[in-house]
Amino acid sequence: MPSDTVRGRLDALILAVIEDEPLHGYAVIEALRRRSSGAFDLPTGTVYPALRRLERAGYVHSEWTTVGGRRRRTYHLTGGGRRALTSERSAWRDFASAIEGVLRPA
Repeated sequence: MPSDTVRGRLDALILAVIEDEPLHGYAVIEALRRRSSGAFDLPTGTVYPALRRLERAGYVHSEWTTVGGRRRRTYHLTGGGRRALTSERSAWRDFASAIEGVLRPA
């Protein structure tokens, strides 16, 4: 699925995959791919700028850690990120319900 398909929802998707555990950037990409059954195979050039944007917004916090013997920047969800994710989930349910109402056969 092309990266422009997730435009407008990428931030929520990233917040969701780091909700339960801190992840480094490539692990975020792998989690998106795995949790979408391969539909979201996004390039690093899409995910890393989004992670930086989320950090500037205060939704994630990063720190350097050692993973598998390599230093990597690991991202953690903040309280603001949890609130944003809750809001995004609610907005998505409303949006999906409205779309289903239109697409459902009469």
